[in-house]
Amino acid sequence: MLSTKGIIDDPRKIPSHWVFEFYCKLPEKLIGQDIKIKSVFRNEKTPSMCIYYKNGNYRFKDFSSGLAGNHIDFLSFLFNCSLPQVLMRIINDYNTSAMNNGVVTDREFISYTRYRIGEYKVRKWTSEDAKYWMQFGIDSRTLDHYNVSPLDFYTLRRDIDGETQKIIFERPYTYAYRRIDGTPYKIYQPKNTEKKFLKLADYIQGTDQLKFNQPNLIICSSLKDGMSLSKFGYNAEIVAPDSENSMISAGVMAMYKSRYKAICTLFDNDIAGATSAQKYKDVYNVPSVILPMSKDVADSVRDYTMSSTRNVLTPLLKEALKK
Repeated sequence: MLSTKGIIDDPRKIPSHWVFEFYCKLPEKLIGQDIKIKSVFRNEKTPSMCIYYKNGNYRFKDFSSGLAGNHIDFLSFLFNCSLPQVLMRIINDYNTSAMNNGVVTDREFISYTRYRIGEYKVRKWTSEDAKYWMQFGIDSRTLDHYNVSPLDFYTLRRDIDGETQKIIFERPYTYAYRRIDGTPYKIYQPKNTEKKFLKLADYIQGTDQLKFNQPNLIICSSLKDGMSLSKFGYNAEIVAPDSENSMISAGVMAMYKSRYKAICTLFDNDIAGATSAQKYKDVYNVPSVILPMSKDVADSVRDYTMSSTRNVLTPLLKEALKK
Protein backbone atom coordinates (compact mmCIF):
# COMPACT_ATOMS: atom_id res chain seq x y z
CA MET A 1 0.00 0.00 0.00
CA LEU A 2 1.36 3.40 -1.02
CA SER A 3 1.89 5.93 1.72
CA THR A 4 0.19 9.27 1.34
CA LYS A 5 2.52 10.95 3.82
CA GLY A 6 4.00 14.03 2.27
CA ILE A 7 1.40 14.23 -0.50
CA ILE A 8 0.37 17.85 -1.05
CA ASP A 9 -2.39 19.70 -2.86
CA ASP A 10 -0.97 23.22 -2.60
CA PRO A 11 1.61 24.16 -5.27
CA ARG A 12 2.98 26.89 -3.00
CA LYS A 13 4.45 24.16 -0.81
CA ILE A 14 6.53 22.71 -3.68
CA PRO A 15 10.13 23.98 -3.41
CA SER A 16 11.35 26.00 -6.37
CA HIS A 17 14.65 24.11 -6.33
CA TRP A 18 12.76 20.82 -6.85
CA VAL A 19 11.10 22.22 -9.97
CA PHE A 20 14.39 23.06 -11.67
CA GLU A 21 16.13 19.89 -10.49
CA PHE A 22 13.28 17.67 -11.68
CA TYR A 23 12.29 19.25 -15.01
CA CYS A 24 15.81 20.24 -16.09
CA LYS A 25 17.25 16.91 -14.92
CA LEU A 26 20.05 18.70 -13.11
CA PRO A 27 23.07 16.58 -12.14
CA GLU A 28 23.53 18.49 -8.87
CA LYS A 29 21.39 19.63 -5.96
CA LEU A 30 20.62 23.32 -5.70
CA ILE A 31 21.76 24.61 -2.33
CA GLY A 32 22.09 28.33 -3.02
CA GLN A 33 24.58 28.30 -5.89
CA ASP A 34 23.95 29.73 -9.35
CA ILE A 35 24.35 27.40 -12.33
CA LYS A 36 24.30 27.72 -16.10
CA ILE A 37 22.97 25.01 -18.42
CA LYS A 38 22.03 24.64 -22.07
CA SER A 39 18.65 26.13 -22.83
CA VAL A 40 15.66 23.82 -22.54
CA PHE A 41 13.82 26.11 -24.96
CA ARG A 42 16.37 26.23 -27.78
CA ASN A 43 18.88 23.85 -29.33
CA GLU A 44 22.26 25.37 -28.53
CA LYS A 45 25.89 24.38 -28.13
CA THR A 46 26.90 26.93 -25.52
CA PRO A 47 24.99 27.06 -22.20
CA SER A 48 23.03 30.30 -21.85
CA MET A 49 20.29 29.48 -19.35
CA CYS A 50 21.00 30.68 -15.81
CA ILE A 51 19.29 29.22 -12.75
CA TYR A 52 19.96 31.45 -9.76
CA TYR A 53 18.99 31.87 -6.12
CA LYS A 54 17.35 35.12 -5.06
CA ASN A 55 15.34 36.10 -1.98
CA GLY A 56 14.84 32.51 -0.83
CA ASN A 57 13.75 31.00 -4.14
CA TYR A 58 15.23 29.86 -7.42
CA ARG A 59 14.54 31.74 -10.64
CA PHE A 60 15.76 31.45 -14.21
CA LYS A 61 16.96 33.62 -17.08
CA ASP A 62 17.34 32.09 -20.55
CA PHE A 63 19.43 34.36 -22.75
CA SER A 64 18.85 32.37 -25.94
CA SER A 65 15.08 32.88 -25.86
CA GLY A 66 14.74 35.97 -23.66
CA LEU A 67 12.49 34.10 -21.21
CA ALA A 68 12.81 34.66 -17.47
CA GLY A 69 10.87 34.37 -14.23
CA ASN A 70 10.16 32.13 -11.26
CA HIS A 71 9.65 28.36 -11.25
CA ILE A 72 5.96 28.62 -12.17
CA ASP A 73 6.77 30.94 -15.08
CA PHE A 74 9.38 28.41 -16.14
CA LEU A 75 6.83 25.60 -16.35
CA SER A 76 4.34 27.80 -18.19
CA PHE A 77 6.95 28.47 -20.86
CA LEU A 78 8.20 24.89 -20.89
CA PHE A 79 4.80 23.25 -21.39
CA ASN A 80 3.10 26.18 -23.13
CA CYS A 81 -0.05 25.84 -21.07
CA SER A 82 -2.30 27.89 -18.80
CA LEU A 83 -1.62 28.57 -15.13
CA PRO A 84 -4.27 26.09 -13.86
CA GLN A 85 -2.79 23.39 -16.10
CA VAL A 86 0.71 24.19 -14.82
CA LEU A 87 -0.37 24.00 -11.18
CA MET A 88 -2.17 20.69 -11.75
CA ARG A 89 0.84 19.22 -13.51
CA ILE A 90 3.36 20.29 -10.89
CA ILE A 91 1.21 18.85 -8.09
CA ASN A 92 0.79 15.53 -9.90
CA ASP A 93 4.48 15.27 -10.84
CA TYR A 94 5.66 16.22 -7.36
CA ASN A 95 3.37 13.74 -5.64
CA THR A 96 4.32 10.95 -8.03
CA SER A 97 8.00 11.69 -7.43
CA ALA A 98 7.43 11.82 -3.66
CA MET A 99 5.77 8.38 -3.65
CA ASN A 100 8.50 6.86 -5.82
CA ASN A 101 11.59 8.65 -4.51
CA GLY A 102 10.62 10.07 -1.15
CA VAL A 103 9.49 13.46 -0.01
CA VAL A 104 11.74 16.44 -0.67
CA THR A 105 12.86 17.48 2.78
CA ASP A 106 13.91 20.93 3.92
CA ARG A 107 17.38 21.81 2.75
CA GLU A 108 20.03 24.06 4.20
CA PHE A 109 21.03 26.72 1.72
CA ILE A 110 24.50 28.20 1.62
CA SER A 111 24.99 31.93 1.13
CA TYR A 112 27.24 32.11 -1.91
CA THR A 113 29.17 35.30 -2.48
CA ARG A 114 29.59 36.06 -6.17
CA TYR A 115 33.02 36.64 -7.60
CA ARG A 116 34.30 40.18 -8.04
CA ILE A 117 37.15 41.41 -10.17
CA GLY A 118 40.50 41.67 -8.44
CA GLU A 119 43.84 42.52 -10.01
CA TYR A 120 44.34 42.62 -13.76
CA LYS A 121 47.15 43.62 -16.08
CA VAL A 122 46.73 45.33 -19.42
CA ARG A 123 49.20 44.18 -22.06
CA LYS A 124 50.16 45.47 -25.51
CA TRP A 125 48.24 44.60 -28.65
CA THR A 126 49.67 41.72 -30.68
CA SER A 127 49.38 40.52 -34.25
CA GLU A 128 47.01 37.78 -33.05
CA ASP A 129 44.74 40.40 -31.49
CA ALA A 130 44.79 42.34 -34.75
CA LYS A 131 43.91 39.22 -36.74
CA TYR A 132 40.93 38.53 -34.52
CA TRP A 133 39.46 42.05 -34.46
CA MET A 134 40.21 43.05 -38.05
CA GLN A 135 38.00 40.26 -39.42
CA PHE A 136 35.12 42.37 -38.08
CA GLY A 137 36.57 45.60 -39.49
CA ILE A 138 37.64 46.79 -36.04
CA ASP A 139 41.10 48.35 -35.74
CA SER A 140 43.14 49.27 -32.69
CA ARG A 141 42.12 52.93 -32.87
CA THR A 142 38.46 51.93 -32.59
CA LEU A 143 39.23 49.56 -29.72
CA ASP A 144 41.09 52.30 -27.88
CA HIS A 145 38.23 54.75 -28.52
CA TYR A 146 35.77 52.35 -26.88
CA ASN A 147 38.23 51.53 -24.06
CA VAL A 148 38.73 47.88 -24.98
CA SER A 149 42.07 46.62 -23.65
CA PRO A 150 43.91 43.29 -24.02
CA LEU A 151 44.70 41.58 -20.74
CA ASP A 152 47.72 39.59 -19.67
CA PHE A 153 45.75 38.17 -16.72
CA TYR A 154 42.91 38.93 -14.33
CA THR A 155 41.80 37.57 -10.97
CA LEU A 156 38.39 36.88 -9.47
CA ARG A 157 37.81 37.02 -5.72
CA ARG A 158 35.04 36.04 -3.34
CA ASP A 159 34.75 35.65 0.43
CA ILE A 160 33.86 32.23 1.86
CA ASP A 161 33.73 31.54 5.61
CA GLY A 162 35.80 34.60 6.38
CA GLU A 163 38.51 33.74 3.84
CA THR A 164 39.08 35.27 0.42
CA GLN A 165 39.19 32.82 -2.45
CA LYS A 166 41.16 33.98 -5.49
CA ILE A 167 41.34 32.51 -8.98
CA ILE A 168 43.85 33.73 -11.58
CA PHE A 169 43.00 33.56 -15.29
CA GLU A 170 45.72 33.78 -17.92
CA ARG A 171 44.30 33.17 -21.38
CA PRO A 172 45.04 34.53 -24.84
CA TYR A 173 42.31 36.59 -26.47
CA THR A 174 41.11 38.09 -23.21
CA TYR A 175 39.89 41.69 -23.24
CA ALA A 176 38.60 44.16 -20.66
CA TYR A 177 35.75 46.48 -21.58
CA ARG A 178 36.34 49.56 -19.44
CA ARG A 179 34.70 52.86 -18.56
CA ILE A 180 36.43 56.08 -19.49
CA ASP A 181 37.96 56.21 -15.98
CA GLY A 182 39.51 52.75 -16.51
CA THR A 183 36.99 50.77 -14.42
CA PRO A 184 36.26 47.40 -16.09
CA TYR A 185 32.59 46.52 -16.53
CA LYS A 186 32.96 43.36 -18.61
CA ILE A 187 35.56 40.73 -19.53
CA TYR A 188 35.35 39.37 -23.08
CA GLN A 189 36.91 35.97 -23.88
CA PRO A 190 35.85 35.08 -27.46
CA LYS A 191 37.81 31.82 -27.52
CA ASN A 192 36.33 30.57 -24.25
CA THR A 193 33.30 28.56 -25.35
CA GLU A 194 32.00 28.16 -21.78
CA LYS A 195 32.26 31.77 -20.63
CA LYS A 196 32.68 34.39 -23.35
CA PHE A 197 31.44 37.27 -21.23
CA LEU A 198 31.93 38.02 -17.57
CA LYS A 199 29.72 40.90 -16.46
CA LEU A 200 31.23 43.05 -13.74
CA ALA A 201 28.83 46.01 -13.59
CA ASP A 202 25.66 47.39 -15.16
CA TYR A 203 26.51 49.73 -18.01
CA ILE A 204 25.06 50.76 -21.36
CA GLN A 205 28.05 50.21 -23.62
CA GLY A 206 29.07 53.21 -25.70
CA THR A 207 27.67 55.74 -23.21
CA ASP A 208 31.06 57.32 -22.49
CA GLN A 209 31.60 57.88 -26.22
CA LEU A 210 28.30 59.70 -26.89
CA LYS A 211 28.70 63.30 -28.01
CA PHE A 212 25.07 63.88 -29.06
CA ASN A 213 26.32 65.51 -32.26
CA GLN A 214 24.55 63.17 -34.70
CA PRO A 215 20.85 63.08 -35.59
CA ASN A 216 20.40 59.33 -35.12
CA LEU A 217 20.99 56.66 -32.47
CA ILE A 218 21.36 52.95 -33.22
CA ILE A 219 20.91 50.50 -30.35
CA CYS A 220 23.05 47.45 -31.14
CA SER A 221 23.08 43.97 -29.66
CA SER A 222 26.73 44.15 -28.57
CA LEU A 223 29.68 46.50 -28.35
CA LYS A 224 31.45 44.45 -31.03
CA ASP A 225 28.59 45.13 -33.43
CA GLY A 226 28.68 48.78 -32.45
CA MET A 227 32.40 49.04 -33.13
CA SER A 228 31.98 47.38 -36.54
CA LEU A 229 29.10 49.71 -37.33
CA SER A 230 31.09 52.77 -36.30
CA LYS A 231 33.37 52.17 -39.32
CA PHE A 232 30.46 52.46 -41.80
CA GLY A 233 30.42 56.26 -41.66
CA TYR A 234 26.74 56.69 -40.80
CA ASN A 235 25.43 59.90 -39.24
CA ALA A 236 24.52 58.03 -36.09
CA GLU A 237 25.85 57.32 -32.64
CA ILE A 238 25.81 53.85 -31.13
CA VAL A 239 25.02 52.24 -27.79
CA ALA A 240 24.59 48.62 -26.72
CA PRO A 241 22.91 47.35 -23.53
CA ASP A 242 24.47 44.50 -21.53
CA SER A 243 22.56 42.13 -23.82
CA GLU A 244 19.57 42.17 -26.14
CA ASN A 245 17.50 40.94 -23.22
CA SER A 246 18.48 43.87 -20.99
CA MET A 247 15.95 46.60 -21.71
CA ILE A 248 17.21 50.16 -21.48
CA SER A 249 15.24 51.98 -18.79
CA ALA A 250 12.38 54.32 -19.60
CA GLY A 251 14.26 57.31 -18.18
CA VAL A 252 17.31 56.73 -20.37
CA MET A 253 15.14 56.14 -23.44
CA ALA A 254 13.32 59.41 -22.77
CA MET A 255 16.66 61.19 -22.65
CA TYR A 256 17.71 59.57 -25.94
CA LYS A 257 14.48 60.63 -27.62
CA SER A 258 15.05 64.21 -26.48
CA ARG A 259 18.57 64.27 -27.96
CA TYR A 260 18.16 62.41 -31.26
CA LYS A 261 15.81 62.88 -34.19
CA ALA A 262 15.43 59.14 -34.75
CA ILE A 263 16.31 55.89 -32.97
CA CYS A 264 16.22 52.26 -34.07
CA THR A 265 17.42 48.88 -32.83
CA LEU A 266 19.80 46.62 -34.74
CA PHE A 267 19.76 43.26 -32.99
CA ASP A 268 20.87 39.75 -33.94
CA ASN A 269 19.28 37.91 -36.83
CA ASP A 270 17.76 35.17 -34.66
CA ILE A 271 14.70 34.52 -32.50
CA ALA A 272 16.16 36.22 -29.43
CA GLY A 273 17.06 39.30 -31.46
CA ALA A 274 13.63 39.51 -33.09
CA THR A 275 11.92 39.07 -29.70
CA SER A 276 13.96 41.87 -28.13
CA ALA A 277 13.40 44.15 -31.10
CA GLN A 278 9.65 43.64 -30.77
CA LYS A 279 9.83 44.56 -27.06
CA TYR A 280 11.48 47.89 -27.89
CA LYS A 281 8.84 48.54 -30.52
CA ASP A 282 5.98 47.68 -28.15
CA VAL A 283 7.33 49.53 -25.11
CA TYR A 284 9.14 52.52 -26.66
CA ASN A 285 7.75 52.67 -30.21
CA VAL A 286 11.29 52.26 -31.55
CA PRO A 287 11.55 50.66 -35.01
CA SER A 288 13.90 47.77 -35.65
CA VAL A 289 16.30 46.61 -38.33
CA ILE A 290 17.22 42.96 -38.78
CA LEU A 291 20.18 42.45 -41.10
CA PRO A 292 19.37 39.43 -43.35
CA MET A 293 22.93 38.20 -43.63
CA SER A 294 24.91 36.51 -40.84
CA LYS A 295 23.81 36.49 -37.20
CA ASP A 296 24.91 40.05 -36.52
CA VAL A 297 26.69 43.04 -38.06
CA ALA A 298 30.20 41.99 -37.02
CA ASP A 299 29.77 38.45 -38.35
CA SER A 300 28.31 39.82 -41.59
CA VAL A 301 31.42 41.98 -42.09
CA ARG A 302 33.55 38.90 -41.49
CA ASP A 303 31.53 36.69 -43.83
CA TYR A 304 30.60 39.13 -46.61
CA THR A 305 33.02 42.11 -46.30
CA MET A 306 32.21 45.54 -44.94
CA SER A 307 31.26 46.93 -48.36
CA SER A 308 28.68 44.22 -49.04
CA THR A 309 27.26 44.48 -45.53
CA ARG A 310 26.94 48.25 -45.84
CA ASN A 311 25.14 47.94 -49.18
CA VAL A 312 22.50 45.70 -47.64
CA LEU A 313 22.21 47.56 -44.34
CA THR A 314 22.06 51.16 -45.58
CA PRO A 315 18.57 51.13 -47.17
CA LEU A 316 17.19 49.24 -44.15
CA LEU A 317 18.51 51.88 -41.76
CA LYS A 318 17.27 54.72 -43.95
CA GLU A 319 13.77 53.26 -43.86
CA ALA A 320 13.83 52.72 -40.10
CA LEU A 321 15.30 56.15 -39.25
CA LYS A 322 13.26 58.30 -41.61
CA LYS A 323 11.05 60.94 -40.05
